[in-house]
Amino acid sequence: MKRLFDLIVGTCAALVLLLPMALVALAVRLTSRGPVLYWSERVGRDNVIFKMPKFRSMRIGTPALATHLLNDPLACLTPIGGFLRQSSLDELPQLWSIVKGDMSFVGPRPALFNQSDLIELRKQLGVHKLLPGLTGWAQVNGRDELAIADKVKLDAEYLQRRSLGFDLRILWLTLVKVLRRDGVAH
Repeated sequence: MKRLFDLIVGTCAALVLLLPMALVALAVRLTSRGPVLYWSERVGRDNVIFKMPKFRSMRIGTPALATHLLNDPLACLTPIGGFLRQSSLDELPQLWSIVKGDMSFVGPRPALFNQSDLIELRKQLGVHKLLPGLTGWAQVNGRDELAIADKVKLDAEYLQRRSLGFDLRILWLTLVKVLRRDGVAH
């Protein structure tokens, strides 16, 4: 049922958002050199690595690290990178990953391939068995402001409580958070 929801809603959302995504792509292209999309190596279900697309918000040459680990994250942003991240527009290409089946709308956010501490904690609590999500219980409860251990506790809570109703609640809370720009550090 969840996969069918992801496939139908993901395809419809991609079609409806085609023009806005084209405008974001054009803005990225006109304001910085380099590709429009950044393909990030992420950890998926069962710790399998997959490539997740995002609109590029960081300058070419920025290390592939979690943003909070960069020396000066603000200096790494493209001219519109801060806006893309705060508005979550950089996440729109992940609809491709949802339709493809690498991600779901709701689940734990996919870890970077080099976030060993996050990956290990999720494995200990069985969270690695879930398909990663565009949003999740941890995102609506703090997003960038949460410590890794707290994120994993919330991911484990999602594992125990998951249902279509809970997913719909998380999607609604995500919309509210995005519109308010809550919990975005960079």
